[in-house]
Amino acid sequence: MRRLLGTTAVLGILATTLLTGCGSSDEAPAGKTTLRLGYFPNLTHASAIVGVEKGLFAEKLGANVELKTSTFNAGPAAVEALFSDAVDAVYIGPNPTVNAFAKSKGAAIRVISGSASGGVAFVVKPGITDPAQLKGKKIATPQLGNTQDVALRFWLKEHGLTATKEGGGDVNVVPQENSVTVDAFANNAIDGAWVPEPFASRLVAAGGKVLVDERDLWPDKRFVITNLVVRAEFLAKHRDVVKNLIAGQVAANEFVNAHPEEAQKAVSEGIGKLTGKPLDPKQIAAAWKTLEFTNDPIASSLVTGADHATAVGLLDKTELKGLYDLSLLNEVLKANGKPSVKS
Repeated sequence: MRRLLGTTAVLGILATTLLTGCGSSDEAPAGKTTLRLGYFPNLTHASAIVGVEKGLFAEKLGANVELKTSTFNAGPAAVEALFSDAVDAVYIGPNPTVNAFAKSKGAAIRVISGSASGGVAFVVKPGITDPAQLKGKKIATPQLGNTQDVALRFWLKEHGLTATKEGGGDVNVVPQENSVTVDAFANNAIDGAWVPEPFASRLVAAGGKVLVDERDLWPDKRFVITNLVVRAEFLAKHRDVVKNLIAGQVAANEFVNAHPEEAQKAVSEGIGKLTGKPLDPKQIAAAWKTLEFTNDPIASSLVTGADHATAVGLLDKTELKGLYDLSLLNEVLKANGKPSVKS
């Protein structure tokens, strides 16, 4: 597989450490196990944010597990954290998941649950109405090789447009942090961005328009945007802890779906704590309609996404057998009277 992770990812980890205060020892008190969980301050990670903010993870993990959290801007940085043993489990998108599995030759990670579908859009300046008008334009994504980066590059390829990893070609693709993208768009430094919520809605509020709702590119408008991944070594040593983490994930999605307004408030407050800027309730409500919170990892869409990454030169053809371990998820779903899911 081609090299996807580097200085940007390392900086992401450093930023995460500064943001979350996780620079202290990861050793748990005597008799306790530490679980280090990563996620993003995005609406597409609402399950994780609600699980943390409402104490659902802590409740399901129990008194003998100490939960420590870290946040990331995009999947490749989170994958570096997994590889460097900085986190044990993380919510990430499908393409970084595949990259991690491929880079480790199937040894490092397992997908243990889904989390969310949808919530991604390609937002551009109002004057852009056709793909051909993107020639010579500058378009942002969260990070080279992340799920939105692959989606944009494949969409451009389908429309006969080129974009190199170095920023050349017909369209200049600029991987950068989502918070930077919003300011860059408002200052006319970029012409658009393929980003997850809430950043898509923020770009619209800054004068942009949705050129592509990514749901429209997938069968039944469903594709995995976030799944829950765990280090295989941690899973082997602490299956009981991982099962309880999954129970927290299922409880979080149940809360999100049963109490959307309260969940939106919790997500706004959670993102506000992490970024210093709570979300506009109206933007959250509008973006929420584009999201589906599901424990089903929608595995077929991950496989398709991997094919897209191969097509744009960001991934060598990869065998994905063994990526999913949904056994604990199905045990939790059965105990809650819910239907099982398949990989």
